[in-house]
Amino acid sequence: MVAEIPFVRDLTFDYGKVDQVTPLIRRVIAKNPGPFTFHGTGTYIVGHGNVAVIDPGPLVDSHVDALLAAVANETVTHILITHTHRDHSPAAKPFKHVTGASSYAQGPHSLGTTWSHLDQHASNGADLDFQPDHAVRDGDIIAGDGWTLEAVHTPGHTNNHLCFALLEESVLFSGDHVMGWSTTVVSPPDGDMRDYINSCRKLLKRNEATFWPTHGPCIFDPKTHVAALIEHREQREETIASLLRAGTNTIAEIVADMYKDVSINLHVAAARVVHAHLVHMIQTGRAACDGPPTNDAAYQALDG
Repeated sequence: MVAEIPFVRDLTFDYGKVDQVTPLIRRVIAKNPGPFTFHGTGTYIVGHGNVAVIDPGPLVDSHVDALLAAVANETVTHILITHTHRDHSPAAKPFKHVTGASSYAQGPHSLGTTWSHLDQHASNGADLDFQPDHAVRDGDIIAGDGWTLEAVHTPGHTNNHLCFALLEESVLFSGDHVMGWSTTVVSPPDGDMRDYINSCRKLLKRNEATFWPTHGPCIFDPKTHVAALIEHREQREETIASLLRAGTNTIAEIVADMYKDVSINLHVAAARVVHAHLVHMIQTGRAACDGPPTNDAAYQALDG
């Protein structure tokens, strides 16, 4: 049995419409729905008058136009990027061209720490063109007129993933690191399971009252939600260990067993997550394989 994650999936919205979701936060959702984006990318506008925009989103003209209309009578002082996937950062370029605002991110796209020293190529979903105007470190403060954001480095989904804490409202913009509607895909070499779990534990030590992910609705009980995500990952690895001990020792075989009730269309993504789990299990002494831990390797369980 896997952990019961308190998913929240109810969301009322219209594409292109600006919704005031808290006194300081507005949201516009892009029309790019899909199996990994839910209804689409939610771009957040923080403040009034002089504002920050978080994750301008994909290169969808209607979305860029809606964002520009939403801030037409305001000054955009900061464009903040949680991470460099194509549903989050590409629209920063045309948005910056019109508004003149500078972009802020942890850095350009980079691989997970396990993979960063290897000859690996980023996934097709990576935005390799994005270069921030300003590099942001963990704990950096970005402030504007009536709002203060703290950068929280949360590698795992990507190495350059940031969350942003809005201090005035005890809110965390959690990007793709924690979402209410689904678990996060942790896919090597962009993603790194050890980093992801450590970043979840890091968020458990924080005290924001609500999380606003880039996809899906608000999370009103984030500590319970994050704890369940960690338990879910741990139980997934226990299941993988059981399958390895039973002689199921390739990623393809593990996915066929663990995800037999999931659409075959999602098995490629599932295989990447299983790969990330197996590498983490090798790092923690619970699994091994002959040679490099590739997609096609044979894995064995270890006592650990």
